[in-house]
Amino acid sequence: MKKTFRRISERFVQGIFTLSGSMTSIVILLIVVFLFKEGLGLFRSPDIEKGYALCVHVSNPVERLHPKEVKSVFDSETVNWQDLGGNDEEITLFRFDEIFSLYSDEELGDDYSLLPQKLGEVIGQNRGIIAFLPEKYLPADDSRVKILRTENISPVDFFAGTEWMPTITPAPLFGSLPLILGTLWVSIFAILIALPPGLGVAIYMSELAGERTRKLLKPTIELLAGIPSVVYGFFGLVTLVPLIQNTLHLPVGETALAGSLILAIMALPTIITIAEDAMRNTPKSMREASLALGATHWQTIYRVVIPYARSGISAAVVLGVGRAVGETMAVMMVTGNAAVMPGSLFESVRTIPATIAAELGEAPSGGTHYQSLFLLGCILFVITMIISVTAEMISKKTP
Repeated sequence: MKKTFRRISERFVQGIFTLSGSMTSIVILLIVVFLFKEGLGLFRSPDIEKGYALCVHVSNPVERLHPKEVKSVFDSETVNWQDLGGNDEEITLFRFDEIFSLYSDEELGDDYSLLPQKLGEVIGQNRGIIAFLPEKYLPADDSRVKILRTENISPVDFFAGTEWMPTITPAPLFGSLPLILGTLWVSIFAILIALPPGLGVAIYMSELAGERTRKLLKPTIELLAGIPSVVYGFFGLVTLVPLIQNTLHLPVGETALAGSLILAIMALPTIITIAEDAMRNTPKSMREASLALGATHWQTIYRVVIPYARSGISAAVVLGVGRAVGETMAVMMVTGNAAVMPGSLFESVRTIPATIAAELGEAPSGGTHYQSLFLLGCILFVITMIISVTAEMISKKTP
């Protein structure tokens, strides 16, 4: 009876664990599918603001404008159609709300029924005009009006574009390259800063510190990993940012260097803990054999212990990079959040997590801005997955 009850209890518990694991896997899969479904929807969206179109005079030979060219035109940087492959005519900008200053409500008709006709008249009278109009009021049947062709946002524009301006009109720019490079730039330099002291502390705790000192240091270091990132951000904003600005005589202290230093501090517990555990797993017999051959304590450390623990140390570095890549609040507070191509550590940058955190609340659900942020999340997911898989492969390597 007892054996039967124990067997049933074991199977019940096993079934609960199996169900729990299956549900967790399914939820994770659904999250990933939802993330990529929303993100990849960006490439099915038009490169002109949804619901609007650009119109020109029918005599204008230009058929399509790239979003960068549209921005240049509406910023008055390009002022002649000849620079865009058109005629030698000055460009005249026309936005939809200008029609209400040209015609009265009576002239526009009831419920603005005559709006398309009036817009057609305005465009037909100006050969150099470019009009940004809602699709519902387009003078599509007017022979004097040509609607410029639009295309969907391309992967090349997103992944290789150098301008991140998702809210400008009439053609938002979704160049994510500055954000990708900003994330990698800050993270890589953070690890380069954190690795020497992290490895040094790991060696000290594993090989040099007494048992009492080690028992005091290890929980203290691990406690650093539990401090909220916003606290690190406040520390960086109040302490590091002014220090960097005053010491290096920079216009602003919110730079990539400030972000790298904060991330280095945050990555230290991960690097120290994993590297120290890997070194302590070095067999005692190998240490004794090295000392028996006449090697000093330090020679034993860098010729025996560190080579044996290289897989664990490499995994510590990779996981430290993962910790840095995914950080949001601390980086957002100290890097300046400038979505520009990174040129040096002394300039402001913006990372992918900081962009998502800063803009998701303002992006209309289902719009192109919303989808672009999800696509940034896809990029971050792929980067962290590569880092995690790399760390797993390295940690499983035989020393």
